[in-house]
Amino acid sequence: MKRFLRILTTVLIYSFAFSCSENIQSIESLFNNGHYEEAIEEVNHYMFFHVTDIKALHIRARSYEELGELEKARADYERILDIDNQYAGAHAGLGKLLFDQEDYKNAELRLLRAATLDPNNFDIYYLLGRTLLMTGNFKLAEEMLRKASDLEPEFPQAYFYTGIALAKQGDALGCAAIFNTYLKYEPDNMVGRYNRGFAMMNAGFLEWAIEDFDAVLKKNPNHIEAMAKKGLCLASMGDSEGCLLLQNAANKGSKYAKAQLQVCNG
Repeated sequence: MKRFLRILTTVLIYSFAFSCSENIQSIESLFNNGHYEEAIEEVNHYMFFHVTDIKALHIRARSYEELGELEKARADYERILDIDNQYAGAHAGLGKLLFDQEDYKNAELRLLRAATLDPNNFDIYYLLGRTLLMTGNFKLAEEMLRKASDLEPEFPQAYFYTGIALAKQGDALGCAAIFNTYLKYEPDNMVGRYNRGFAMMNAGFLEWAIEDFDAVLKKNPNHIEAMAKKGLCLASMGDSEGCLLLQNAANKGSKYAKAQLQVCNG
């Protein structure tokens, strides 16, 4: 009889553990399929018996974020850290909330902590890189964004922001090269074409820069900054059309063009 009770107890324990695992998987499936309110409801039931389950709390926090209930998300992330201060996902979650609120300095601290705890997480490195751009730490931003690209080489936006970081450091050639990579993945993105053109212009490759500015102006003839920079390139090459473009861009409100008109008056 005692042996039977031991076997029965063991079976019940394994059945309970399996049931818990199934519950978490079903809750995670609800979240992944965009059923955030249902996921929250299921987590609430589940947490009644598993009050310190960090994964369940994380799913609920993310669900609250998706629904725009940010204070509830924050409370869950803070609850997770009360249970386990080494949980990278909660530091990253708080960092994202702070980033969205434009509190970039505190977001940076949270995300740096998250990156230390989870050194192979693309999302953390990518958001940290963008945050560092906002706090003016361009060299470290470049480093974090390159790590993000190492983890997910085909994610275009990581290259885009790396290009911005290089431009902010004055590395025109590096900026142009990284925008080349970005444009392999998003060749029709005119912001990328414009930024590459600007980098090429600063590096002295004026003819290549003009090609990019022409592509932007073909899509949007009223892009006054592309017009101004194409004008400057042409004027620098001794082409009189450049001064006409600069004057036109200045008339349309480009401060950059107004500042460069002296090239045509010299």
